[in-house]
Amino acid sequence: MITGLDHVVVLVRDLEAATAFHRTLFGREPAWRAQADGAASAIFTLGNMALELLSPAGEGEGAARIRAALDAQGEGPASLAFAVDDIDRLHRRLARLALAPEDIAEGASRDLGSGATLTWRRTRAATAATHGVRLFFLQRAAPLPASHAIAPAPVEALDHVVIATPDPERAAALYGARLGLDMALDRTNPAWGARLMFFRCGSLVVEIMHPLKDGRGEGPDKVWGLSWRVADIAATQARLTAAGVAVSEVREGRKPGTRVASVRGALFGVPTLLIQQGARGEH
Repeated sequence: MITGLDHVVVLVRDLEAATAFHRTLFGREPAWRAQADGAASAIFTLGNMALELLSPAGEGEGAARIRAALDAQGEGPASLAFAVDDIDRLHRRLARLALAPEDIAEGASRDLGSGATLTWRRTRAATAATHGVRLFFLQRAAPLPASHAIAPAPVEALDHVVIATPDPERAAALYGARLGLDMALDRTNPAWGARLMFFRCGSLVVEIMHPLKDGRGEGPDKVWGLSWRVADIAATQARLTAAGVAVSEVREGRKPGTRVASVRGALFGVPTLLIQQGARGEH
């Protein structure tokens, strides 16, 4: 029923600054710009999902809600929206599995540039039942348009989204048993100081990360960071460095055959990694 990750929402205070940074990071133009109900957004559509930058615009209920969230948690990832092929069936499953979904709602957005309109149907699980991570489920009438490349060595797709949890067994039950994502790996490595679990979600991975030093405990889960897939990491690193983005040197990744580089600092509240997969590209 879940076919992939539709998009990740990142709350930002300055939409234009965040859009300019991500235009440089991705080497792509935003595919969609919208403003309605006190919220302004810019959406970058990659090969397997989209990133939506969302900020308050003017006054009103929507703007007040976004400002309150920014004041409470700061900038950064705010929610995940999974793509589904049958929202009615998914809603029934969520209800049966005690995830207390909201009623299915109709949604629409108009692009400020082209005037085109997109529509969808969506629901949201109760945040308490998803341990603090806001999870939406969305069925689109038509896909988002693509973000066109404007620079060499652009970001191609999302490789994985990282969710930090104080209770890995609780997280495994949610993303595996309840949501039906396929667990591909469960590995504890004292050298990393973490237990990592990988769940396949379409052509990307939802990674659950539990710091070993903290032990198993209570408290909410959190969307922690994003890892973007590139075809030639040396070329992408060189492009970003030339554009003034602080990027680490390229190094070998934890997974054999991968090469990675980190964007220094969690700009707009998002720890960001660039990754080039090797011949064994699938988790």
